[in-house]
Amino acid sequence: MMTTLKKIKHLGAMLAVWLFGTGLAFAQANSIEAFDVGQQGGNIVIRITTKDPVKSVPPSFTVANPARIVFDFADTTNALGRNSQDVSQGELRSMNVVQGADRTRLVLNLRRSVAHEVSLDGKNIVVTLSAAAAAPTGPAAAQAAHFAEGKADGRHAIREVDFRRGNAGEGRIMVDLADSSTGIDIRQQGQNIVIEFIKTALPENLRRRLDVVDFATPVQTVSTFQQGENVRMVIEAKGQWEHNAYQSDTQFVVEVKAAAQDPSKLSQRGRYTGEKLSLNFQSVEVRAVLNVIADFTDLNIITSDTVAGSITLRLKDVPWDQALDIILQTRGLDMRKSGNVIWIAPRDELATREKLALESQSQINELEQTRTEAFQMNYQKAADVQKLLSDPAQRMLSKRGSAVVDARTNTLFVQDVPSRLEEVRKLIARIDVAVRQVMIEARIVEASELFNRNIGARLGYNEVGLTQGHRVPIPSGNTGPGSLRFGAGSALGNVDTGSVGGVQGLTTTAVDGLSVNLPAAGLNSFNAGTFAFTLFNRALTQFLNLEISALEADGKGKTISSPRVLTADQVEAVIEQGTEIPYQQATSSGATSVSFRKANLSLKVKPQITPDGNIIMTLDVNKDEPGATTPAGISISTKHVKTEVLVENGGTVVIGGIYDQRDRTDNTRVPFFGDLPYIGILFRNQVNSSSKTELLVFITPRIVTERMTVR
Repeated sequence: MMTTLKKIKHLGAMLAVWLFGTGLAFAQANSIEAFDVGQQGGNIVIRITTKDPVKSVPPSFTVANPARIVFDFADTTNALGRNSQDVSQGELRSMNVVQGADRTRLVLNLRRSVAHEVSLDGKNIVVTLSAAAAAPTGPAAAQAAHFAEGKADGRHAIREVDFRRGNAGEGRIMVDLADSSTGIDIRQQGQNIVIEFIKTALPENLRRRLDVVDFATPVQTVSTFQQGENVRMVIEAKGQWEHNAYQSDTQFVVEVKAAAQDPSKLSQRGRYTGEKLSLNFQSVEVRAVLNVIADFTDLNIITSDTVAGSITLRLKDVPWDQALDIILQTRGLDMRKSGNVIWIAPRDELATREKLALESQSQINELEQTRTEAFQMNYQKAADVQKLLSDPAQRMLSKRGSAVVDARTNTLFVQDVPSRLEEVRKLIARIDVAVRQVMIEARIVEASELFNRNIGARLGYNEVGLTQGHRVPIPSGNTGPGSLRFGAGSALGNVDTGSVGGVQGLTTTAVDGLSVNLPAAGLNSFNAGTFAFTLFNRALTQFLNLEISALEADGKGKTISSPRVLTADQVEAVIEQGTEIPYQQATSSGATSVSFRKANLSLKVKPQITPDGNIIMTLDVNKDEPGATTPAGISISTKHVKTEVLVENGGTVVIGGIYDQRDRTDNTRVPFFGDLPYIGILFRNQVNSSSKTELLVFITPRIVTERMTVR
């Protein structure tokens, strides 16, 4: 016993010395003297007054879940006389102060994350919480967190993205920002965490997908990419997990850790967060145990007179809300909580009372006086909203309610009890909103390349006998296309000799000759180029004529068609341009009638904007042109693509492509002679043709914003 007292005295002395030293240290330090909250316009202004002016703004960081702003005051004590304060003003719920050995931490507990600014005013640190913006709607509203608004007059940047594993096995994604005013939105979508960095640039080397499976954390991958003028980061996790995000100066951190699961808590109503207590009772009345819990928690517990019986408990270091849940389940009880008052009764009694309350409320509604309220529709059609409210399969109005429409002013008049009118008011506020629009641009690119080459020859050989007194022609050897002739010919008579003249006073007696006629054909309305010469002997009895013709044509073309159409979300739009070709069609009576068929360039699209900002499009692109004329009429060349694709906002996707290449070589020649080496070219005609065509269809959708102008 004496030894124990000595130890206590020794510890007391050491504690006194420590407290004295701490007091001396704090006596020379600064201190927080006052904490005031006011409202200026729509903003909440917080003034933290210190004993001595601080040299700079205290270091701070923000937490997204739960929403908090934390300030650390170095070498500062708490002189407020309290450690917490309930505020409940605007987005500020409360304040907590925690004093440590060398600093004091002040925590602002918020209802949700809002932008804030910090400035110095003498001995005051002024924290301004921006007015809350309109709350997001939809399933992700409860999970969206918002950090700084971001400066509209500048563009921000990300300098580094890193991943580390924490000591508790959590995945930690750290983003180094170029400045602390970067706007950040964070939300949870399924098993993914989506983070938007507003008006932020991302270097090329950081546009990547990190595979972090080997770190053994809930995080599997981290993808960072540019999304329009923003940067989007998608964190994919597996299993049961929870995340926490905070920002300290220019460093933004997201922590993802596994959620603790206890198999013994399969029947629990939720996660227990109460302060732990220990209970050890033998056959004690249930009402007495409930009183103990009420004293421990400072809650007001009302117990029904029907709660009776005794219970034996032995619980050690159990959250008080879990202990209360165990007691209620053991005795067949249930509870209803209103504020800090808990009403406990048997389950059947509570169910009966609630049933009676609902029946009473139903009777009140049947007897309650109805009112009529007018709702001016801005974007929706009043007739469509009337059908929604009066749908027999899922009626939103009461039995006594009704809705009528004034089509001229697009106004909906609803008559019902006040409670139902309030629900209708909330419904219309959610659905009567501006529909987002999408600009869809299609580019249909047709590229063609043509090449043709024709080579041909004409060859003639003649041998003639001459007599005195006549002109002798120089034969051309053209006896017909593609012909070869040998043997004696008829007398030529008095014919001009052509290009080389004739010999006067001679008479033709016989003609022996050879003729080949395979010239090159013309291309593109141009005749083939020729090279010709004639050989003859001195006696003008033998003539050899040779003519070589050739022509090449090379052509390249590109056609770009770019139909564009603006339409609302989930509304089909059609744009087309072209001609209608008439044709005759037989009727049932046997007569003929004139019908028309379209040969148009058309774009038919129905966009759907996804919650994450991408666009799903049902596309039907058609490009028809009049073709060749046939005995039955004009043919139509058709190019058609029909598909459904998912594209990011502002991205471009190729939805179709056709590549066609044709090569052809035609040889027309004299048998045997055309196959001879070298000289065979004089006995044949060769045509080479090559054509290449390529068709590509590009689609680019853009979500139209108020700042976007359509060119």
